[in-house]
Amino acid sequence: MSVNRFCSGPVSRRSFLEIGGLSAAGLGLSDFLRYEANAAAHDANHVSNDNSVIFIWLPGGMPHMETYDMKPGAPMEYRGEFGPIKTNVPGIDVCELLPLHAKIADKFTIVRSLHHEFSDHGGAHKRMMTGRPPKVPTGTVNDAPAVTNIVKEILGGTVAETGMPTCVAAVDTNRHAVDTFALGPAYLGAAKTPFIVAGDPSDPAFKVQNIGVKQSMETRLEDRLAMLKGMDRLRREVDESGIMEAMDSFNNQAMEMLTSEQVRDAFDLTMEDMKTRERYGHHAYGQRGLLARRLVEAGSRFVTAVWENPTPGKTIPKNCASNWDSHSVNCHIFEDCKWRMPRYDQALSALIEDIYDRGLDEKVMVVVASDFGHTPKINPARGNKSKVMQPGRDHWPKAMSVLVSGGNAPMGQVIGATDSKGEHPIERVMTPNDLWATVYQHLGIDYNDYLQNLDGLPMQILPFGKPIAELAPMA
Repeated sequence: MSVNRFCSGPVSRRSFLEIGGLSAAGLGLSDFLRYEANAAAHDANHVSNDNSVIFIWLPGGMPHMETYDMKPGAPMEYRGEFGPIKTNVPGIDVCELLPLHAKIADKFTIVRSLHHEFSDHGGAHKRMMTGRPPKVPTGTVNDAPAVTNIVKEILGGTVAETGMPTCVAAVDTNRHAVDTFALGPAYLGAAKTPFIVAGDPSDPAFKVQNIGVKQSMETRLEDRLAMLKGMDRLRREVDESGIMEAMDSFNNQAMEMLTSEQVRDAFDLTMEDMKTRERYGHHAYGQRGLLARRLVEAGSRFVTAVWENPTPGKTIPKNCASNWDSHSVNCHIFEDCKWRMPRYDQALSALIEDIYDRGLDEKVMVVVASDFGHTPKINPARGNKSKVMQPGRDHWPKAMSVLVSGGNAPMGQVIGATDSKGEHPIERVMTPNDLWATVYQHLGIDYNDYLQNLDGLPMQILPFGKPIAELAPMA
């Protein structure tokens, strides 16, 4: 996927207090917050609750035939090596590599009938992330805002009660550019990008670069604030419009976020007991999932957790891939699944159980999705790394599975179905927009409302789609 390098993201070796800039936009935080003032005024008209979403993104495409849409009766070249296992909900089966899923099927719902028309990673990312068919079917630079940007536009940059960033995206190191996963804000502007946290939370050296103030920086911080005050006075003297009168309030809000103990604590995984961390798993999937739970519990409203490489920085088995893109040239799909799925199973089941155990399931919705499914028919080819013929599956946007948990919605369901070979939806045919309408509804955002583009023209938040009726919140 293409990566736009204009955005250095939050992985600078110095905090942005030291360099006086903001990861997503190259702006001072007070400027960033000031650009969001209109969104704060927007809130009362658009939002009806304080719910939140954890969005687990599996880049490369989750193979539906090896996870949630098994076809044991299909020919061998379709069904693959693995078989289904029963779960604790009669009638719901999952792949045998997901035994922990099988124990908690009453706490999630599988949607088997999503589809779209974009088979390139770039076009599929944009289609999934924005709820709009992209103008260009390749590349990951958006021509429409990603859903997380719209959420931030509506809800503002920080949560007033807690100081937490409203929208956060947690990704691997060197995958932090806003366009890597089509999270770009398009006409909403750089100030609407999520707060990006890069790195492997399972690494003992992991730290969030842009939160908090180190003790060694306190003097430098005082010097910087003094300089800012001096610059503000100078600006006010030459400003005749009165705009600068609000500067102090934005500076204060910026400092509250940066120095907030509550914000720092939410990002600090060392505050979790070791038993909980082990439950999630000491790998990137598990600890990033745990971080997402901590963030929504502390007040963040939309946390994207990218589960790409489960063991970044470590050697990947030669017959496995760094992400979910299970072409035969990339990996031996069945060996890759044996390596990847146990970590995925552990991390996701722990997150779901934790959400329910902590009584967060009414307010927190967990959504697991990817760019597309993979071809129901296996396509053997010579592996680039293994140098031998091996099985794999190619891109397949015509059928894909999504998992949803929590959100005060009925669980223990399978919604929709594909045909006997897993090629096309045949029941409850849906698009990504139906999923996003469900998410917006959960967040209390009117997805039929409008935003303005750069030309001042109205752009509907979601141009089509409606909430999935089977996931309507329970009374």
